[in-house]
Amino acid sequence: MPPPPAARAKVLEAFATLLVTQGERAATLDAVAAEAGVSKGGLLYHFGSKAALAEGLMELLRELTAADVEAMRTAPAGPVDYFIRTSADSDSGFELVYVAVSRLAQGSYPQARAALDDAHDAWSGAVLEVVGDPVLTRAIMLIGDGLYAQASDHIASGSSPSATEADRAGSIDDLLDLIDEMVALRTHG
Repeated sequence: MPPPPAARAKVLEAFATLLVTQGERAATLDAVAAEAGVSKGGLLYHFGSKAALAEGLMELLRELTAADVEAMRTAPAGPVDYFIRTSADSDSGFELVYVAVSRLAQGSYPQARAALDDAHDAWSGAVLEVVGDPVLTRAIMLIGDGLYAQASDHIASGSSPSATEADRAGSIDDLLDLIDEMVALRTHG
């Protein structure tokens, strides 16, 4: 699949940025065009309405999730390690799109909830494939959610985490060791 045109990608990024920083009501077509640095006509060429913009953003989340799940499955240390480590990173383009779609789900676009659920199901499915235990998969997903929430809180508040980078990496390694022990107990115990 060829990459989307640059203007289309800029418009989606601008829409996501406005949703996250100012909310859905502020993300008007005029504001999105201004944020993206395109004319309103240029925006309308790619997205004929705010609903079309929302659909485009949800589709982008699905594409990014598919790429992320593929990266999980091919990660040298495996899907669980990849999922846990990337859950602690909340400062990425993927993050912007995910949070923006979350804002849509909270507002006028309840169908955005399905896009978020699809992402969660895809990550969970990749973990389940290697763990083989639905309860353990749920525990791993909740650990990832906790790491994500902790990382997001620091970014949202503008504060730096109290732990050093080495401490955070060590605690993630400790969590992964614990997960490995749980997998061993559940599969061999």
